[in-house]
Amino acid sequence: MIQKNILRQIVNRQKNIKYPISNPIKREIENEVLKYFKDNRIIIITGLRRTGKSTLLRQLMQKQENYCYFNFEEEKISDFRAEDFETLNEILIEIYGESDTYFFDEIQNVPKFELFVRRLQDQGKKIVITGSNASLLSKELGTRLTGRYKAFELFPFSFKEFLTFTKKDFQTEDLYDTKKIVQLKKSFQKYQKTGGLPGFLQLKDHDYVKTLLQNILYRDIITRYKIKKEKTIIDLVILLTSNISTLFSFNSLKKTLGLANAITVKEYISYLSNSYLFFQLEKHEFSLKKQLIAQKKIYLIDPIFKITSGFNFSKNEGRILENLVFLQLKRQKKEIYYHKNKHECDFVTKKGLKITEAIQICHILNEKNMQREINGLLEAMKEHKLKTGTIITFEQEEEIIKENKKINVIPIYKYLLNKK
Repeated sequence: MIQKNILRQIVNRQKNIKYPISNPIKREIENEVLKYFKDNRIIIITGLRRTGKSTLLRQLMQKQENYCYFNFEEEKISDFRAEDFETLNEILIEIYGESDTYFFDEIQNVPKFELFVRRLQDQGKKIVITGSNASLLSKELGTRLTGRYKAFELFPFSFKEFLTFTKKDFQTEDLYDTKKIVQLKKSFQKYQKTGGLPGFLQLKDHDYVKTLLQNILYRDIITRYKIKKEKTIIDLVILLTSNISTLFSFNSLKKTLGLANAITVKEYISYLSNSYLFFQLEKHEFSLKKQLIAQKKIYLIDPIFKITSGFNFSKNEGRILENLVFLQLKRQKKEIYYHKNKHECDFVTKKGLKITEAIQICHILNEKNMQREINGLLEAMKEHKLKTGTIITFEQEEEIIKENKKINVIPIYKYLLNKK
């Protein structure tokens, strides 16, 4: 057990630190999160390390009157165990007084934390927790807290948040102002090269990104899952980063990495996905069996990881555009797949049992690729009986009528700023 005086020192220190909200950007999910302070469900905020979860937590704390706070990312309590929770609660009451709301930062590494959280909830307390692992939702909480929590995922800055960060005011009417459109294009060009990680945008230091990646790999993956083949998973990260938005199979990766079986690759990618570093996209199939064996596509949490890794930006603009659209669809909590039959369509989104959108992405729509892009989109639209489809480009905008179906060609900056 951890000594009581050590816990008391940490709680006191954390309470008295004047955390400068160095980046007071209001996140788009903040208002949505605040709505759930009105009921008794546990609020869970998950996402990649350094995407602003702790900052959002402190912004939420500023709107509460009677709360206590504890951050579990402390070296002195690396051996914190379930039996230490009661001592921690006693000290929190001692220092903060009786609190109605408990804020816990990065609690996911403490064994059986969900039992303590549930006990507090049963006592009528409001609980808000953050974590850097997606399995926080499925594994630890799914069994013991089913129906007792509301989960939110925090991503790096959206383009709209990026504009706020860079002090570029945006109003909807700017999308129809020629001068403002020129400014928006310039801002987007910066955004696709810098991404939306708050820390990198503040420091402009690629070493920051490299250190963050190392922390994710070693703390959240290699140590957490006790991986012995460190070089293999690092090679896998490089391989996936260089091939975002392209089709792959576990078998093909197995051969490239020189592994004995594809199950190891599948497990490693699930670990990378749990850490929020990568996202895996499935092919839309009406048969679950076919979907499971179909090739996958991979996307990065932020383009800065690709750029920092030294990949040529000019050769990857189309892929980065596609990656940014994918992330925007994730922010909108849409169920996303790719379509592929004779032709390929980058994204189809599903609502209930029905496909409701078909989206194609290319940097420039020209004579060389026009037929290919339209064929893939039309095929998806016909299969799912859609009257309209979308092609997202860097700056082109027009309406195309093909086979009695409407295709809206829109620039990426407009797509990212439109409310959905």
